[in-house]
Amino acid sequence: MSDVETGTITTKVPARLDRLPWSRWHWMIVIGLGTVWILDGLEVTIVGNLSAQLAKPGSGLDITQAQVAGVAAALYVAGACSGALFFGWLTDKFGRKKLFIITLVVYLVATLLTAFSFSAWWFFLFRFMTGFGIGGEYAAINSAIDELIPSRHRGRIDIIINGSYWLGAAGGALLTVPLLNDLPVNIGWRVAFGLGVVLGLAILLVRRNVPESPRWLFIHGRDREAEQLVDDVERQIGRDDLPEPEKSMTIHQRKSIGFVRIAHTMVALYPKRTVLGLSLFIGQAFLYNAITFGYAQILSTFFNIDTHTGYYFAVIAVGNFLGPLLLGHLFDTVGRVPMISATYIGSGVLLLGTAWLFNQGVLTAVTLTACWSVVLFVASAGASSAYLTVSEIFPMETRAMAIAFFFAIGTAAGGIAGPLVFATLVESGVPGDTALAFTIGGLVMIAGGLVELFLGVKAERKGLEDIAAPLSAAEATKAT
Repeated sequence: MSDVETGTITTKVPARLDRLPWSRWHWMIVIGLGTVWILDGLEVTIVGNLSAQLAKPGSGLDITQAQVAGVAAALYVAGACSGALFFGWLTDKFGRKKLFIITLVVYLVATLLTAFSFSAWWFFLFRFMTGFGIGGEYAAINSAIDELIPSRHRGRIDIIINGSYWLGAAGGALLTVPLLNDLPVNIGWRVAFGLGVVLGLAILLVRRNVPESPRWLFIHGRDREAEQLVDDVERQIGRDDLPEPEKSMTIHQRKSIGFVRIAHTMVALYPKRTVLGLSLFIGQAFLYNAITFGYAQILSTFFNIDTHTGYYFAVIAVGNFLGPLLLGHLFDTVGRVPMISATYIGSGVLLLGTAWLFNQGVLTAVTLTACWSVVLFVASAGASSAYLTVSEIFPMETRAMAIAFFFAIGTAAGGIAGPLVFATLVESGVPGDTALAFTIGGLVMIAGGLVELFLGVKAERKGLEDIAAPLSAAEATKAT
């Protein structure tokens, strides 16, 4: 499909959005959109901690623990990659709001059907479909959040929201303990998935009130709606002393942007940024998707813990959330490049140390959990910044598709092959094999940090249009 130009306008909408003070309206966006990461954390953690229970006789499924941690995990990630690409394209074409409603509904239906699994193939199918919905959420939600949050808050808010995945992980881990111990083996895991549906329905009710991105509206020929939306927000905030927006921009409005234009933008206009995005996503995907999917399997295999894994994982999850919460503001003040490179390289080095200790046989379930908490406190802020980076450094018209592309490629590299390979390594019961999994994750994470040092973009406290001019702008400038 080729570009279709419909008119030319001059607008101050981006500057008006960036000058807004923080308000209840912004909190509504954070709650309505950001809480989906809690759902993702809940999903992944529930399955990981239920892996031993699902494999028990009488669970209602003829499935092994390695299949849950390996095949099912890989299919979930494959679904997320596919959903990101499919819904990412639709998000740039039809708008943020339509897609962040549709993708949540897909997630809810697939999760509900997972709870009614009666065989391994049904479980695998709807793990894939659940991932399909979650993948679409990543593209639609990150696009909308970055386009609605003022630039001076964007780094902290984006990182904390992405880090909230671990609030869901902590909740999911703790939920599995009573469900595994107090309910029959064929009921507890079904109830766990049902609770995810209940939470998703509550989020859907809030999300209905989140508006379309004004930035998307004015580029796609709906500039009057964009202006009216910003007028309404300013009226809700009730501030009469807002400074006059200084910058305006002229836009050649389009109904659509063709795939050829999108590909040209990423490969020809921004080649260094494309390499950067791939490096950051592959690094965090190896560290997280390839290893934490099988953490319950590690506890079960090496420490004979299969029904109380939730307690251990909840500790790790809290550390993961505290990282973005406590370090997030530094990405706006100290800067993107020093903080991203430090968190990537630092967490990779700490993980290598954990691998050495594990291989030496000096770690217990408690001390291994402590080591992981330290590693992931640092890594979580870095991993969250990968999503922030790719949503900032590409033009508005390609934002959702760029997020989808990097998520799909990076996560496929670390999140599909990783669980399959590492589940086998852990299953061997040889400490050196599991230490090898840790080592690979650490080295790839360090590599991502080194790429950030050389190719990182100084995007802190800058408007999105200053970081990457829209392709539709009258004087769009080239960057690398």
